[in-house]
Amino acid sequence: MSSLQEFFNQPENGKAKGIVQKNNILKRNIIARMAIEGECTLADLARELHVSIPTVTKLVEELLSENIIADRGKIETSGGRRPNIFGLTHSAIYFAGIEVSRDQIVMVITDLHNNIIQLEHEQDFILDDTEECLDKIGSSIDRFINDSKIDRSKLLGIGICIAGRVNPKTGRSYKYFTSREESLSEIMEKRLGHRVLIENDTRARCYGEYTKGCTGSEKNIVYLNLARGVAIGVIIDGNLYYGKSGFAGEFGHTPYFDNEIICDCGKKGCLETEVSGIAIENKMIQQIKNGRTTILMDKYQKQHKIHINDIIQAAKNDDTLSIELIEEAGEKIGKSIAFLINIFNPEQVIIGGNLANAGDYLMLPLKSAVNKYSLRLVYNDTLFRTTNLDDNIGSLGAAMLIRNKVISL
Repeated sequence: MSSLQEFFNQPENGKAKGIVQKNNILKRNIIARMAIEGECTLADLARELHVSIPTVTKLVEELLSENIIADRGKIETSGGRRPNIFGLTHSAIYFAGIEVSRDQIVMVITDLHNNIIQLEHEQDFILDDTEECLDKIGSSIDRFINDSKIDRSKLLGIGICIAGRVNPKTGRSYKYFTSREESLSEIMEKRLGHRVLIENDTRARCYGEYTKGCTGSEKNIVYLNLARGVAIGVIIDGNLYYGKSGFAGEFGHTPYFDNEIICDCGKKGCLETEVSGIAIENKMIQQIKNGRTTILMDKYQKQHKIHINDIIQAAKNDDTLSIELIEEAGEKIGKSIAFLINIFNPEQVIIGGNLANAGDYLMLPLKSAVNKYSLRLVYNDTLFRTTNLDDNIGSLGAAMLIRNKVISL
């Protein structure tokens, strides 16, 4: 193998012919099998891959010499010769996952088992559609990888998830950094020197929840990302649903309200205009200007802005206005979720994003509204919960998605 990056980043290994090409594909399949199932014997691999024991033995020996897999020793059996068991090494291959949100960058490096080995939150960041912001993102990712001290030749891909409309197949964001002819993935690959996958932030979070937060038996879930915007990720039969152009999930831009509020997308009355973090922030500021009392008044007078996290914390400190605004949003969100579950009939609806931290202030009116407006049989079949994972789940999901792409899962 000339290099790990060449081996994995040429899906059909175009330069290889005949038996070499076949063996390279089999070696990738061995790695993929171990990434999913864990440790296994030579007999397990031969049976799964439908090849002979001598062939598997030769390929495993090559992967051992390349330090991609390790011999874990012999396993106990009921009788006869004890076979050796093999598994992936933790330091052989790495992936990076980056979540670029509106007000922070979360960066992780993971191994083949999806373990986070390096983590960083960059809080001093504002997402803008400018060349300066794009350069900032590239510089931050490059610095983070260098600071991690991993061997960059072992970093096989970087998954970058970002808010807004994204098509992973073309590598383009249709909201940010659209002025160049090159796709965002092409720009980042040139900048970073690694294979790059561009993904929507909500879908990456949805996949992270599905992989890390669910029990494993669920195959149909809806993940609602209630951050400063609103979007959904959908898992159908165990797979992320993208739609034709990769834009599935833009639920926040459903024409839901008869109001004159112009949404970020340019249209009026979108769901986001009433229930997103930004909408709640604007409502709080307007209420302060109207003379309503709140413990956030001093903060607004000093900074002339209020963040949704401030409102959630104020609600937890019994601020009446903050509680009212979150409960109002919860009721409206619940009514919209009733629409979703009547269509998808999912096993779970998972609430994530900043607003999930509001707990019962959000969930009680939300579930009450879902119960009121959805079909009873559908409601009874659906489990509702807030995320039990931390704020790294988007970047972890992005790392897992590029891992899947590279090793052909």
